[in-house]
Amino acid sequence: MAYCSQCGKAVADNDLFCASCGAPQAVAPRTPGDPLGAFTPRTASILCYVPVIGWIAAVVVLAAEKFRNNRNVRFHAFQGLYLFVAWLMVDQVLTPLFHSLPGSIFRVDKLLHVGLLVLWVFMMVKAGEERPYSLPVVGDLAERSVAER
Repeated sequence: MAYCSQCGKAVADNDLFCASCGAPQAVAPRTPGDPLGAFTPRTASILCYVPVIGWIAAVVVLAAEKFRNNRNVRFHAFQGLYLFVAWLMVDQVLTPLFHSLPGSIFRVDKLLHVGLLVLWVFMMVKAGEERPYSLPVVGDLAERSVAER
């Protein structure tokens, strides 16, 4: 139990002012909690592969102090980012290219979109099993990115 610094009456620990005399009270400063405290390395790795929006989790994981020394989580974050870059390349380069071609029924860009979605889901399962799995091209890039520290 704390006491008022002016009148000496009892005040609660979290009171900003004394109920008796109205004097401001010194409140212990709150220490900010770790925003990623609830995330385990497994959860962080899985979130890096959420289709289309996993890049946000990957950037947060790479910037977080909590995972700075966790090579496995950083690998998954980089690999998730590179999968997103592949998605962007298909979406922003190949799709407009195939739209401009006359009469194309079979479009490779749609097949690549489906393939990338399947890869994302596959990698979510592998990250959930906590198995390191390196994709052919993207995994090599992720390995080099983790090693560059």
